[in-house]
Amino acid sequence: MKRYNKLALKILIYSFAIFGLGMVVAWSAVKLKITNDPGGIDKNDRYFQEVNSSNNQPDRPNPNFPVNHLKSGKLLERISELYSQYPTDTKRILKQFNVTDDFLTVEKMLQAIELNLEDNKMAKAVPGTNSQRSSSVFYWMNLPEWPVLKEAVSKDQPVIDSVAEVTGIDSRLISSVLIAEQIRLFDSRREAFKKWIQPLKMLTSETSFSWGVTGIKDFTAIAIENNLQDSTSVFYPGNQYRNLLRFTSDDHTTERFTRITDSRNHYYAYLYAALYIKQILRQWHLAGYAIGNRPEIIATLYNIGFANSVPKAKPQVGGATIDVGGKKYTFGRIAWEYYYSGELDDVFPFPAPLK
Repeated sequence: MKRYNKLALKILIYSFAIFGLGMVVAWSAVKLKITNDPGGIDKNDRYFQEVNSSNNQPDRPNPNFPVNHLKSGKLLERISELYSQYPTDTKRILKQFNVTDDFLTVEKMLQAIELNLEDNKMAKAVPGTNSQRSSSVFYWMNLPEWPVLKEAVSKDQPVIDSVAEVTGIDSRLISSVLIAEQIRLFDSRREAFKKWIQPLKMLTSETSFSWGVTGIKDFTAIAIENNLQDSTSVFYPGNQYRNLLRFTSDDHTTERFTRITDSRNHYYAYLYAALYIKQILRQWHLAGYAIGNRPEIIATLYNIGFANSVPKAKPQVGGATIDVGGKKYTFGRIAWEYYYSGELDDVFPFPAPLK
């Protein structure tokens, strides 16, 4: 009996030792940023570069540029052609076309659909499992998880809007990085989806290497806090934001974790995400580059982190590669597709065009 007790004790000790070693290795990997996934460049990056260039020609001084486009009916003609194939997606474009003068956004919405049509053509595949007229050209919208996630995200509209108000970062842009972060969990956290999102219409809040519904890493959160206080930093957004992340206790580590991972109130998860975007935009603005109208670049930078944010004239779309129902995406593209799909525009409308 004593022999068995000693054996059991040894097994227990070794088990704890192995577990402890694993935790130390994991913790060290996070602290040394080994777990950072700088990802890769999106296979369609050249397309993004080309359409961005065409949307920023000198003879197009503002979002109302395509007066000749409108007069010739070219935009409406393209919309009509797509309607026969994908009426569900095209209705969102028609809505934007009819109720706003923001023809630049309409152009980008068309480009989002046309890129997917080209992808489907190359892959010789029709998106989704439903008939073409009832399915979306956006593959991830046809997955059974999407309607559930869509409902869960909609529930957080008041919280996201409140964060948008205090940070100046548009709600739709905040929701784009949220959507990308949650969609990446369709496969990697399928059990979590079945447990939380599907039955409860709740977003998945991470608590391991990335925290909360927006996937903030602890060292990123600390950097965001520090950037709010350092007026010499290129990421410093301004004096009015200094107190947004003020702690209420001396135990900053615990308080930081608790408020970002709060499953009942996602305010801080969105606040950290919005402030990250704010700080990145500030860095690029100081370097002479405006990327505020490029959600695909903002999302890519959000995904790859401060250390990999290097302002330049031709930033590339990419980030972590995400397997969504068997199809590969980059983080930046997922955010871009959602943003310009027009989906959830009744909850998170497009920002008003600049005049």
